[in-house]
Order: sequence, then C-alpha cells, then structure tokens
Amino acid sequence: MKKMDIDYGLQTNGHKLTSGNARFVFDQERQLPRSPLNPAVCYPMPEKGFTLIELMLVVIIIGALSAMVLPRMVGRSEQARVSATRADIKANIATALKLYELDNGVFPTTDEGLEALLSKPSSALNWNGPYLESKPIDSWGRQYQYKSPGTHRAQDYDLFSLGKDGKEGNDDITNWE
Repeated sequence: MKKMDIDYGLQTNGHKLTSGNARFVFDQERQLPRSPLNPAVCYPMPEKGFTLIELMLVVIIIGALSAMVLPRMVGRSEQARVSATRADIKANIATALKLYELDNGVFPTTDEGLEALLSKPSSALNWNGPYLESKPIDSWGRQYQYKSPGTHRAQDYDLFSLGKDGKEGNDDITNWE
C-alpha cells in the first residue's frame, strides 16, 4: 500500500513517521487520511457543511431580529384596515357617487343604496354605470352604511363603516369627520 505525505508529497514505505515530515498521511487506495502517529487508524474525510454551533448561532440571530421587529408590527393590520376603509369612503365610493350624481342630477336614495352604483335603479334617467366594479364591502367584511340625504351632511349623503365592532360608536369610519 502506498502512502503519501500530504504536506510535503513524500513517499513513505513504512509505518514510522517522524513528527517533522508529516501531519497526516493519505492512504491513496482508500482515500482516507491516516494518523501520523498510528497509520493503522483512519480518520474520515472532513465533510463540507455547517456545524451545529454555526446553525444554532444563525437560529439565535434570526430569533433576536424577529423579537425586535415583530412587536413593532403588532397592531399594524388593524391600522391598515382602517386606512383602507377610509380610502374607500373618501375616494373610491365618493368618486362613484359623484359620477352617479353628474349623470343623474341626484345621489341615489337611501332605499336604492350603493346598489345603484352597480345596477341601474328605476329612478335613474341617465345611468352610465356600473360606477363600481364590485359590491362595496369594508375591511371587516360588512356593507358600508349609506344615507341620502345625510343626517350629518344634509347637502349630499352620509357614508360610513361600522368599524371593527360592527356597531355604531366611536370606532366608526365616516365621511363627515
């Protein structure tokens, strides 16, 4: 069996190696490194990859970062729902209602509701809709509340969402405030 000194490329014939001429002796037939002190002992080739400690460090770092970021995001989903509902009320549905008024001269009545923006009501003389692509639903899955003429805005309409709790109260999102 031929043995080769990895550090110096020296050929050795026996099992005796001095500490000055080799760190590991490589067994060319079995492709395993041998101990310089006892050539009968083979060491497995070091595997390429990550150690358990390296993996644990990565997990700890990810955990620490998420512990810093997640508390800042809590509550943002509710804030996003309120913002989306407010945008619907003040921009999307409001624009559709103004277009309806331009075409027909009046806003839809309370009885006709926001359905008048999707399909032609019997009272509409010059309906050019649909003014919305789909039935308007707030961020909590409920219909918007519509009154025309409005209680708070008598000149046109009241449009509001009942908010998170689904009841009239302080958390309502309205077009009059």
